[in-house]
Order: sequence, then structure tokens, then C-alpha cells
Amino acid sequence: MATVEIPAGRIHYRERGEGPPVVLLHGLLMNHTVWDSVIDALPTGFRYVLPDLPLGAHPEPLRAGVDLSLRGLNHLVADFLAALDLREVTLVHSDWGGALFLTAYGLDERIGRLIIFPSEAFDNFPPGLPGKTAALASALPGGVVLALRQMRVGLLRRSPLMFGWMARSPLPDALVHAWTEPGLRDPRIRADLLAYTRSGFDKRELIANTEALQHFPGETLIVWSSAGKVMPREHGHRLAALIPRARLVEIDDAYVLSMLDQPAAVVAAVTEFLTTTTADR
Repeated sequence: MATVEIPAGRIHYRERGEGPPVVLLHGLLMNHTVWDSVIDALPTGFRYVLPDLPLGAHPEPLRAGVDLSLRGLNHLVADFLAALDLREVTLVHSDWGGALFLTAYGLDERIGRLIIFPSEAFDNFPPGLPGKTAALASALPGGVVLALRQMRVGLLRRSPLMFGWMARSPLPDALVHAWTEPGLRDPRIRADLLAYTRSGFDKRELIANTEALQHFPGETLIVWSSAGKVMPREHGHRLAALIPRARLVEIDDAYVLSMLDQPAAVVAAVTEFLTTTTADR
């Protein structure tokens, strides 16, 4: 993987293609490989950049003591875009909704378009039963190690407390082993994760920071799943009504990780958006 230095530390990322930048983010205890089932089918003529965020499955710990709260992670995303000198970016959100707050924090000057898959939004931090499980694991001594080991057991992983409500289709062992290996190997990776999960979430602030998207001037595609209980269907409609230049596409028979459940439908929606709109604000 390529790497880039930012104030928080070294960020690993993959990229492919040339053209206007499309940066694809991922969720908690995942990495860039969550996009593997669709990345090769997305349209040519774009530069796809997939960073590994410090959310528990990143390959290298960040510098000790860096701010990994929601605000700190937004600065990290902004610093990553600046370090690669990416402009008029199409920023793709999935599961972790923290980077939706770039507009609230005044850090979205490099963002031209948004694509929002089912993500945390409004007061849904941490989201649903999987989020509550992650919060509990973070609060208990040794809880993260136990949770990572349980994720490697297919029967436990398919529970609604873990990934059972995140993806309709069972997640492959190899994929989840890759997600859990860094945290099991290195306590500093777990420390980065805990710095985020223990940083605190104020419901009123979360709602206000989500609603700041009403000031985002760029084109926005909301690709929400019509099924599932972790990211409410209502939130997709609410975001579409909130963001001035937003359009909503619903994916049937999919949960949060629709790129895994319905890759063809996801590719079709993203392709149509990328090729018919521009990232000019």
C-alpha cells in the first residue's frame, strides 16, 4: 500500500485510475477492502483513493496522543486530502458517519460531491445493536480483544450484536480475519480505536453537525438501503430532504454494507452519479 504522512501519523491507502478524485471511506473495525466487490466495476476516468482510517483495522498505529475524537478524525480526513493535494473530491461515506461533519467544522473546501451510503447520522452514534456492542466492548477491560476474537467465529459474527444486521450475506472469513488481525496483533491499534470510541458523543451536537449539511453546496447522492435496523431508512430520506442538491436511491435487499449485499445495484447508482454530475461547487 501507498502511505502519506500527516500530522497525526502515517496513513496507508490504495488507489487506482486517473482523473477526478473519488475517496472511499469505511466503517468501524473495517478497512478499504470493504469496497473490493465493487471497485473494479466502477467507471474509468476517475482516481479512486481508499484510505485505511484509524478505526481499528488500520495497519499502523498513529502517533501517541493525537486527537481521535469526531473532530480530530475530521481533521485527519481533511489533512489526508490536503497531503495528496486532492481537490473537487467526491467523498464516499459508509457506516462511519463522522466525516459527514466536515461541513460543520468548516473543513469541506476540498469536497465537491458527496455519496452517502447507510451511515451514522443525526443522533445515531453509535448505531443500533452493533454500535451498542462496540461501546460495551470499549468500556470493559479486554473487551476489544474479546470482540475481535468473537468476530472471527462465523456463528457469533452473524449475530445482530455484530455483523448480522450489517450485511444480509455472511461475511467471508478471510475478509474479517484481515479486519481483525491488526487489532489482535498490536495493542496500539486498539488504543487508537479506544481513543475514538471513548471520546464521547453529545446527541444535540451530533444532530446539529449533521444538519449543517444543509449548507453543503455540491451534488449529493444518497444510496440508502431499504431494509435493515442499524441505519434507519428514515435517515436516508431525512438527509435527502436536508441537503439542497441531493438525490436518493434506495437499494433493496441490503443492509448497511450494500456494496457487499448488492454490488451490481451499488455500481449502477454510483456510475450514473459520477458520470452525469460534476464536482464543481
